[in-house]
Amino acid sequence: MSEPKDRRAAVTGIGVVAPNGTSTDTFWKATQEGVSVLDRVTREGCEHLPLKVAGEVRAFDPAATIEERFLVQTDRFTHYAMAAADLALDDARLRQADTPDAPYSIGVVTAAGSGGGEFGQRELQRLWGKGSRFVGPYQSIAWFYAASTGQVSIRRGFKGPCSVVASDEAGGLDALAHAARAVRRGTDVIVAGSTEAPLAPYSVVCQLGYEELSREADPPRAYRPFTAAACGFVPAEGGAMLVVEAAGTARERGAEVRAVVAGHGATFTGASRWERSREGLAQAIRRALQEADCAPEEVDVVFADALGVPEADRAEALALADALGGHGTRVPVTAPKTGTGRGYCAAPVLDTAAAVLAMEHGLIPPTPNVFDVCHDLDLVTGRARVAEVRTALVLSRGLMGSNSALVLRHGAAQ
Repeated sequence: MSEPKDRRAAVTGIGVVAPNGTSTDTFWKATQEGVSVLDRVTREGCEHLPLKVAGEVRAFDPAATIEERFLVQTDRFTHYAMAAADLALDDARLRQADTPDAPYSIGVVTAAGSGGGEFGQRELQRLWGKGSRFVGPYQSIAWFYAASTGQVSIRRGFKGPCSVVASDEAGGLDALAHAARAVRRGTDVIVAGSTEAPLAPYSVVCQLGYEELSREADPPRAYRPFTAAACGFVPAEGGAMLVVEAAGTARERGAEVRAVVAGHGATFTGASRWERSREGLAQAIRRALQEADCAPEEVDVVFADALGVPEADRAEALALADALGGHGTRVPVTAPKTGTGRGYCAAPVLDTAAAVLAMEHGLIPPTPNVFDVCHDLDLVTGRARVAEVRTALVLSRGLMGSNSALVLRHGAAQ
């Protein structure tokens, strides 16, 4: 049964802190132009590690926007979340006074895979190097993957439903779906998304256990999904936060409904079982389309998971054919993350932000560093493609086996 139209989950604000831009405008400019910012890892302590290429956020000063009392309590991944949330709320022109039951009508939901590794490593080094008296009190919370939800809600005074989604990389989409359902059930506004900071030495060492991680040292060759040269994925930091609110609430305060979170599906097929992910991802797509009341041929663009592992890439291409039929080989597919890196839970949220912007601008961004596609896909490469985009499908899979699909509809069509 469809929800009342005024309770549909509308995206009204976008905040981005990414390797290719620390605002929505700079992010979209680089994304639509197909700019690749993948480069050698420069973080102190990572020089000798096998991971050589990543997507780093370099033009970001947390002290310029976040109060000192919050900075000392939090890790880099939460700094990104607080800054992105500020940008999203400003973009939505949302003030607490705009919602009648504030602050209890505004909540926060995030997802994170790596947590506060940089903060945790520093405090553990103090523990073993100097003793327990030198460990800061915030060690108990700053590393935790739930820290961003807590700190964003505390800092902004939001007292509505707050939560954290734990479903590995697919958690980014699942968090947005959780936000949409909260809105449909009666919450006016949810600030939702994901940010990651997996480039501290401790975090990188943990990631080296992933066979899917690219060890390629040449940035243009390090992350090339859907090609014969695919050799794994490149990690990235940063992410995005979105303001998701009831369409009726948005219209009452004069806000623009930029997109609607129309449908979502999720499945689980097991860690690194990429052949099985074909079936699981296809089922997630079918469920998302069903919830959105969307026919396969209505999908105008697919933002792919694009892992960069031959077996996984093949499974994703076949899943699209399974779920969309003949349209699966004709629909434009893109993976802008090949220019910024795959930021774990944050990657599909950045894709969602790019999908909303693609619908607004009538432009499908390209897939950087990818040219010789070896799968039966209409992959957008080289330069952006002009197209009327009314419906977007965003896909994500986790290394531990989660699969997720999200359907977005253009705001003007709702």
